[in-house]
Amino acid sequence: MGGMVPEDLYELQWASDPRLSPDGRLVSFTVSGLDRASNDYKSRIWLTAADGSGNPLPFTSGDKQDGAGRWSPDGSQLAFVSDRDTKSSQVFVIPAAGGEARRITDLPEDVAQAAWSPDGSSIAFSARVRDAAYEETDEGKRAPRRFRRLQFKLDSVGWTGDRRGHLFVVPADGSEPPRQITSGDFEDSDPSWSADGARILFCSARDDDWDVSFVRDLYEVDVSGGEPRRLTEIGGTTGSPQWSPDGSRIAFYLYPAVEDDPRHTQVAVLEVASGDIRILTDSLDLQCSPYPEVREPLWDGDSILFGVEKGGNLHLYRVAADGSGKPEAVLEGEHYVGGYDTRAGILVHTSSVGTRPYELFCGDRALTEVTSAFLAGRSLSPAERYTAISADGSEVDAWIMRPPDFDADKRYPVLLNIHGGPFAQYGNGFFDEFHVYTAAGYVVLFSNPRGSSGYSEEWGRAIRGPGKLGGGWGSVDYEDVMAVVDTALERFSFCDSERLGVLGGSYGGYLTSWIVSHTGRFKAACSERAVNDFYTTWGSSDFGWDFKGYTGSYLFEDRDAYLAISPHIYAHDIHTPLLILHSENDLRCHIEQGEQLFTTLRLLDRDVEMVRFPSESHELSRSGSPVHRVMRFEVILEWFARYL
Repeated sequence: MGGMVPEDLYELQWASDPRLSPDGRLVSFTVSGLDRASNDYKSRIWLTAADGSGNPLPFTSGDKQDGAGRWSPDGSQLAFVSDRDTKSSQVFVIPAAGGEARRITDLPEDVAQAAWSPDGSSIAFSARVRDAAYEETDEGKRAPRRFRRLQFKLDSVGWTGDRRGHLFVVPADGSEPPRQITSGDFEDSDPSWSADGARILFCSARDDDWDVSFVRDLYEVDVSGGEPRRLTEIGGTTGSPQWSPDGSRIAFYLYPAVEDDPRHTQVAVLEVASGDIRILTDSLDLQCSPYPEVREPLWDGDSILFGVEKGGNLHLYRVAADGSGKPEAVLEGEHYVGGYDTRAGILVHTSSVGTRPYELFCGDRALTEVTSAFLAGRSLSPAERYTAISADGSEVDAWIMRPPDFDADKRYPVLLNIHGGPFAQYGNGFFDEFHVYTAAGYVVLFSNPRGSSGYSEEWGRAIRGPGKLGGGWGSVDYEDVMAVVDTALERFSFCDSERLGVLGGSYGGYLTSWIVSHTGRFKAACSERAVNDFYTTWGSSDFGWDFKGYTGSYLFEDRDAYLAISPHIYAHDIHTPLLILHSENDLRCHIEQGEQLFTTLRLLDRDVEMVRFPSESHELSRSGSPVHRVMRFEVILEWFARYL
């Protein structure tokens, strides 16, 4: 039985976003996959009994994208977001007993973050509001965009300076059109209703110079609209606020500083009456808001549930809202906890392991088998954890995966994979890329070098600089991943030291470019959506200027620091055949980052190839068009087959 090939992406399915009905009997969840015919993604809302009785069944129908199912407070209805009738995603409401879904919004932009009012009469949501210039559909006639703020574009979203995000309220019965309750040249998001239904809590920044910082505070606004009231002045970034059931407290995620990256995001509570803020999770010294975010902090009586990145796993923790006692693990183990919910003493969650995408569980009992058809026809290799010893003696978590038809007497080419971020982690969740590479006959290595999340804050901040803050990107992180390779070659005789490849995306692409400009050990490399020149990414990225958080200075304050950590500056030392893979609509690492390096290497007559994907963003490998995701795999496999 073979492993996973690129075309198998179309067979993948996974469960996400479980939500319990108010009485705890039923679970709504989303089943998603890739659709070959439409070259798009498809998803449906499903229902199943929380006690495992009966079989899970699709609740919504169609071949579009239904998701974000949310129960009404009395459990009689389910709101969800779908693009079934329009080009943009809108809010629909359907009776919980079944029946026809009715659309209650009709806006030109996607709606998101739908939340029921406590009495079930209304739904709040966020959406972007277009400038009047968009009414001209002929771009050759449309008025020019005029920006006075830095935050005017965002990867995978596009132009935001003339499409600001705001909050709306709509009657749940659709009897009136949505009413916009925030406005202005600001970005408002994450609506949450007060217990009495009179106010809506949200995250925003509304100072005169809000755009030159990533400080975000908590605000509230009357449900009828009006001037928002600021609730915090915290000097950090707030996210996903949730009012306590009694309305006395607000739980939220807090990134405690800006321009001082990376820091662990914490779970915090605001006492509404006094304005006091209590951080509940700093004793963990772990990242308490995994990326991408799983869900908002979840109130459960007088405690709060939240996700934690820990050593290549994603666990679920609980902490008392009054700060008494330390956070305690609820779900541990060698796996990734995805979505979760609790009602009436019942806890459900989704979970993924290295050889299985996300399924829905209640405790140890699996409630779904949405991945079984995919798994039945394939042999997927498990990952084995090992420890690498870096140049300075630091211990680095690493994993090795063998080809599905592994033969201990053979020697295999090796691919070192480097994750993005850098404040992110690899680990024990399902990752399609690793299975495609092992099925093609490669041994796969991956790790969490310094700079990664999932460990202490000191570990994540070890690559700040260069200068007085540390060595910067390409310092101890480079030493760590090279130690991962060296340790594997020492311990696993089936790894062929003469056939080494390296690849990664975003920060992983950066470190790939850095590696091949500092060593000739690898026979081929693929640098994808990378930062190759910090000097030019400063103004081309959607927030390149925020690298001050790592370097300690803006570009115009210390140009030498930005140049010192740029792989492009060392391009003359690159002799490894290099595939530069980039998306033409990437606003995070603009395509000029790939073009800079490609131009230099071609003029140096080096073995280099650039592959450009049209209409794709920085998220190509995760949420790009299915056809392009398959093509991307084929390009990468062909490249390494050519040299390894």
